[in-house]
Amino acid sequence: MSRTARVITVSDRAAEGLREDLSGPAAVELLHASGWAAHVTIVPDETARIAAAIRMAAADGARLIITTGGTGISPRDVTPEATLPLLDPVIPGIAEEVRRIGAAKLPTALLSRGVAGIHEAALVVNLAGSPGAVRDGVPLILGLVDHVLSQRAGGDHA
Repeated sequence: MSRTARVITVSDRAAEGLREDLSGPAAVELLHASGWAAHVTIVPDETARIAAAIRMAAADGARLIITTGGTGISPRDVTPEATLPLLDPVIPGIAEEVRRIGAAKLPTALLSRGVAGIHEAALVVNLAGSPGAVRDGVPLILGLVDHVLSQRAGGDHA
């Protein structure tokens, strides 16, 4: 199985060069440490641009796509709306556990509306746009991704 991942940072300010992206590189570092090839793509908080980045990552062969940012409740937070139509199936338990882990440290993590599921041959997971959310969420994702991808490929429950 290909161990290629893509991290998509969703941030107007980072896309404009007005703010340094800290969460994307943190995710890439954790992925590299676990043997995944990964790099960051930065897009603004725009539904069409987010969806296009997810589609492009899958078309480029990414088997794991992690988005950071745009999962909250502000008017510009549209990552879940961009992601959800691409997922078949949706895997709600992953997003629920990401929120539970985050809320144990920071109650406002419950405001994240991130989703998770399969797009084409990739597991896609939305994380909040902070290094803390990445440090909490990526290890969970790494613990599940091989099993998820094996199941999608018809593998047995080992």
